[in-house]
Amino acid sequence: MDLRIDSKHEGLRSKFSTMMSDDRLDAFKGVTRKPGLQIWTINKMKLVPVSARGFGNFFEGDCYIVLNISQNRGWGQTSDIHYWLGKASSVDEQGAAAIYVAQLDEHLGGGPVQHREVQGNESALFRSYFKKGLIYKKGGVASGFQHVDTNAYSVLRLLHIKGRKHVTATEVEVSWKSFNNGDIFLLDLGKAIVQWNGPQSNRREKLKAVVLAQDIRDRERGGRAQIGVVEGGEEQSSPELMKAMMAVLGQRSGPLKSATSDDTHELVQNNSIRLYHKAMPSPFSVCLKATGNLVVQEVATQPLTQDLLLSSDCYILDHKGSSVMVWKGKKASKVERQAAFNRALGFIKAKKYPPNTRVEVMSEGGESAMFKQLFQCWRDRSPTGVGTAYNVGKIGKVDQAKFDVMQLHARPELAARHRMVDDASGDVKVWRLENSELAEVKPSMYGQFYGGDCYLVLYTYLKAGQPHYILYMWQGRHASKDEIAECATQADIIDNKYKGAPVQVRVVMGKEPRQFLALFKGKFIIFEGGTGRPGVVNSEQDARLFHVRGTDEMNTKATEVPPRASSLNSNDVFLLKTIGVCYLWYGKGCSGDERVMGRAVSDVLTRGGKQVVTEGQEPVEFWVALGGKAPYANDRLQREEPFHFPRLFECSNQTGHFRITEVYDFAQSDLDEEDVMLLDTWEEIFLWVGNFANKKETKEAWIHAQEYLRMHPAGRDRDTAVIFIKQGYEPAHLHRLVQFLGSSQVECASLMKAAAVVSMSSKNP
Repeated sequence: MDLRIDSKHEGLRSKFSTMMSDDRLDAFKGVTRKPGLQIWTINKMKLVPVSARGFGNFFEGDCYIVLNISQNRGWGQTSDIHYWLGKASSVDEQGAAAIYVAQLDEHLGGGPVQHREVQGNESALFRSYFKKGLIYKKGGVASGFQHVDTNAYSVLRLLHIKGRKHVTATEVEVSWKSFNNGDIFLLDLGKAIVQWNGPQSNRREKLKAVVLAQDIRDRERGGRAQIGVVEGGEEQSSPELMKAMMAVLGQRSGPLKSATSDDTHELVQNNSIRLYHKAMPSPFSVCLKATGNLVVQEVATQPLTQDLLLSSDCYILDHKGSSVMVWKGKKASKVERQAAFNRALGFIKAKKYPPNTRVEVMSEGGESAMFKQLFQCWRDRSPTGVGTAYNVGKIGKVDQAKFDVMQLHARPELAARHRMVDDASGDVKVWRLENSELAEVKPSMYGQFYGGDCYLVLYTYLKAGQPHYILYMWQGRHASKDEIAECATQADIIDNKYKGAPVQVRVVMGKEPRQFLALFKGKFIIFEGGTGRPGVVNSEQDARLFHVRGTDEMNTKATEVPPRASSLNSNDVFLLKTIGVCYLWYGKGCSGDERVMGRAVSDVLTRGGKQVVTEGQEPVEFWVALGGKAPYANDRLQREEPFHFPRLFECSNQTGHFRITEVYDFAQSDLDEEDVMLLDTWEEIFLWVGNFANKKETKEAWIHAQEYLRMHPAGRDRDTAVIFIKQGYEPAHLHRLVQFLGSSQVECASLMKAAAVVSMSSKNP
């Protein structure tokens, strides 16, 4: 599909460049590369720094440039440049802002990700910088108004508060007409700030609004203004505060409006993405160029692969209109790279998307986490060359580093990355589902799982002298839907027996997490079909082949694969069990540790004779058992799996549709007790349920996780392990994943103070 983009506005760059002074780059001399925020506003086409005291206040008639530098633990610095457009800002200022962003990007070496933010439709990342909220103020240079001086006490304004995670406050008409039942409003009287809570607003929103009111008091009134809270529907409990409100607003007549939607402050998970690039020259495209248009051509749809991006080109990624991303290859021409932002704006216009659609522009090697998440198996470019993406089944092997379990407590970050709660030395109990009931499995059979069965595994370990529990639901590939459903029901029964304490983990056959494997001490075996039920005779084959992966007792498993030569892999250990002998086949690329673990598994499979076979020296009988020789994977891959930054989301179905809102720069304080939260570490999905979460959302939490994986634009594996956690029963490594950051500790303390304010009786202003 080809799309015409109006490129005539690209000429505006030269227009604005001539309007700006030649010494414009002097504005960036004071730019620091220290982690934190730096903000500028544009005044008469020049950049003017904004003091830290003014951070979070944005005048509707102005444009701003926001630079955020983050220090990511263990992964260096990342930089993001945002240019914010007030709804009343002029076209000239918007053009100047775009040019300044490009220049700042060059000044910082081309590494930052660039974002276009429009008032009222800011990205969650942008809003996350301002923990206490965004305030939209009337006025600005370009609109013809003067900036309002709020340091004086002669203030009268009404702020409409929106959002639960990151609030925004918009100045609205000082009238009862502006109020509604679902939101919160701050009536700023200068010496007093009255917070009116809509009857349908929730506790989290109230706390956030109080934090914002306190911030206005402290930053704009020197801490000398009083704050009072009125609960909508219970105004009679705050007579003095209502008297102050009615003195300004007059007597309220008639009912208030119903609650307004928070849709603009939520992200919708969608899996519709398309990749475009400039069409190759042709008579048709040349003709279009002559008419002031550019042709872009669709390259691919989801799931996307990294090899589609060529360093010599620039690409537009359309995320179903929710955002438009531009990727600039390192070898693309300077003209192409400079035109990237304007091309994105032209694309939005050509697609007839809303003018406030968010835009991100990034250079090769400086991709945002969100951009990478849209691709299958993204690998960061190495200094010595381009990383290669490999598909399952086409690679030889990914080397596994031997894991020293003794470092779990000495290095908490290592435990978090490997998702380990301890060294698996606790108590293990296993049940198999038989005729809708649980039957205990003999300890001698622990670790032997059949694809036709479902199992429950309860692991008990001690933390600070207190028992903690993990309950695994293992689902065989050939188990029926009824058996899988009954397994979940039995898990709930056990969960209730332990008063909700167990962390529940759904494990699909072949997707076992590391902690689960560690419970069976290197002797975990998956039989493809059949059942382990007593009295049932499984059909015995003349030959059964098992693929052994792992380097120690903490990570080893053996999986039954089709008994044919094409199943082999030069980099691993395989066990071929025949009627007379068990062959231990060692590929040329396997390590000594892997051979040791292969021997341990063979002792479980058979007590009969064993024969070691080295690749290339197989006896004839070996190939006969496999049905003859055939090609198999023999390329060695010595690379680690790509690391994915954990991402936190708030789940909601309040509007009747599944929605998730991403939480950036998250910490433990973001685990809201009224929410269901989803933490995606790529290898596993954590579902965290707060104590006061909506009952329906809690009940449907598993469905949320499945829906998230199904809708993920990168084509995620739907069998990814899902871990269900209730507030108060979090495993230690979850706390390590959700690290405590300084800013979040401050935010948490602010919310505690806010809670005290909300719980107080009304105060006189």
